[in-house]
Amino acid sequence: MIENGKKVQSYFLVILIVGVLAITFFIFRAFLQPLVLASVAAFIFQPLNQKILRFFGGRGGFASFCTTIIIIAFILVPLTFLGIQIFGEAKQVYSYLSDGGGKNEILNIVEGVVSDLHRIFPSTKELSINIDEYLKQGLNWLIQNLNGVFSSFARIIVSSFIFLIALYYLLKDGHKFRKAVIDLSPLSDANDEAIFERLSLAVSSVIKGNLVIALIQGIVATIGFAIFSVPNPFLLGTVAAIAALIPGFGTALVLTPAVIFLFLSGESLLGFGLLAWGAGAVGLVDNLLGPRLIGRGMKLHPLFVLLSVIGGIGFFGPIGFILGPLVLSLLFSLFETYHYLEKK
Repeated sequence: MIENGKKVQSYFLVILIVGVLAITFFIFRAFLQPLVLASVAAFIFQPLNQKILRFFGGRGGFASFCTTIIIIAFILVPLTFLGIQIFGEAKQVYSYLSDGGGKNEILNIVEGVVSDLHRIFPSTKELSINIDEYLKQGLNWLIQNLNGVFSSFARIIVSSFIFLIALYYLLKDGHKFRKAVIDLSPLSDANDEAIFERLSLAVSSVIKGNLVIALIQGIVATIGFAIFSVPNPFLLGTVAAIAALIPGFGTALVLTPAVIFLFLSGESLLGFGLLAWGAGAVGLVDNLLGPRLIGRGMKLHPLFVLLSVIGGIGFFGPIGFILGPLVLSLLFSLFETYHYLEKK
């Protein structure tokens, strides 16, 4: 009877924990993205925080505050200005497409190209109809999603505030949070430490590897677009950064149409210049910086990185560019831990 009573208490307690966890999740759901992003940033900048901590004689709060200010000054402020520029260019594209004239102009251009293709190859008539329909659907999807981005400005401000507050406390008390998770976990401390270690390697590899290389290639491409007078260089550079994650093609998916645009516009000299820039500056980034930045640790295949980035953006929004690969890295870390436990 006593054992049965203990089992009933245990089951009841588990049900209560699950219920409270579910309620807690819905309470924190609105802040999940900035909290996860703050955790990643705290891990990346922890070495800097430790140096500042030693410099100020172990004053944890002041060191975390200084680290947060440095992150704001040297990373968040430039990213904010870049985001404002991208937002402005995206708004121009949105206005150009949503008023009908821009969309009709693009459709007319494509219909002209398709008409010429049909005249040369009569068997492509059905393909011509499909291309026209897909283009209309794609433009409508783009207009709808850009409208959603423009309406979420207030949410971005709130998320940024939550991110900074969480970043400060994670830099200051991150080791306490980690110890609390290990103490509460039903796994052994050794297994918990192994999961944290694998996840740390994954974060380091993904953030400092694939994503940083893609970001640098996007920045170099943006500089090239601006130098050689390609319209909306910041917006195209952002697309190039995402395209850099595509295995085998990368930034060429954005640079090639830009080069063709310059040639069709009669700017042959600028077209040759952008072509040389893409083959030289942009193309060498991966070869020169890749081995140095990726280093050792858990490495995700570029195809998995690409799919996790696109899927992450679709699920989490713009911040999914980072969260998608990290969730996949966590999954692989848990699989490795499970495999290790099964072998014991």
